[in-house]
Amino acid sequence: MRLLARSVLPTRSPPTHRAPHAPRQHSTSAPSKDAATAALSPRWLSDLKTRVGQCIAFGISREQVKEAGDILHNVNFNWKDLVAGSEGFLTGKHRWGLHRQQVAWGEMDSMGHVNNVTYNRWAESARVNWGMNFARMDTDHRDEWEALVTPKGIGMILRSIRTDYKFPIKYPDRVTVLHRLRSMPKADTDHFILDVVILSELHRRVAARCVEDIVMYNYKAGKKSAMEPFMIDMLQETFNLQEQAKLKYGNKALELIRRVQALEKASWDRPDAKEDFGSANP
Repeated sequence: MRLLARSVLPTRSPPTHRAPHAPRQHSTSAPSKDAATAALSPRWLSDLKTRVGQCIAFGISREQVKEAGDILHNVNFNWKDLVAGSEGFLTGKHRWGLHRQQVAWGEMDSMGHVNNVTYNRWAESARVNWGMNFARMDTDHRDEWEALVTPKGIGMILRSIRTDYKFPIKYPDRVTVLHRLRSMPKADTDHFILDVVILSELHRRVAARCVEDIVMYNYKAGKKSAMEPFMIDMLQETFNLQEQAKLKYGNKALELIRRVQALEKASWDRPDAKEDFGSANP
């Protein structure tokens, strides 16, 4: 028996959920205000996936399906660049602090999520690796860079740390932790600020943000010390790369948002849109 297809399709109606674009509140550990994504929801990337899914569910053409697939491919495979790179964090493998660090079951507390202290430990371990990355890049001064995490000469001391928890991480998950210089280091600098993002690989968004106040300390002299000129040069180069990453990936993020908006305008949000329920014929 053949079922009759519906002769009249319902008029268009917006999806039940559309990603909000309200400006987010800033704190001392919020994204830098000049980042292209600073005013977006913390869930903006996952919201994009939801919005693309709503377009597909409403019914789109073959060409639009191809466009939707390319958008989702970018979101899924370049999410660290889009989330962290757009804020100026360097996401290349030579810049990782921690990369896909396995969350241990024993790191959870009685509340069923990772204990708050663990976030600071991740940030600390990542900061050490962040410093060691310079030793691998600047082989002429490898010993001096490696000495930064020892009490043998001039080292980095954590003066203070502030952590803002965005959502609780639970086992199983993996975390990636990245550091970013907040400002351009100057000659004779004896301290600097590092911004930190702790990314959940499972949820593909920021789980926590930290701000670390770092002091250069001469253990032999027992007092603060200015950074060596070669260190200033490396950190200035790093800061410039951060600014380039912020521009590059910020523009890519905004372009993805524009593409999703265009897909919506061409599907459920066009004036004559009618939802495609498919054929009822067997």
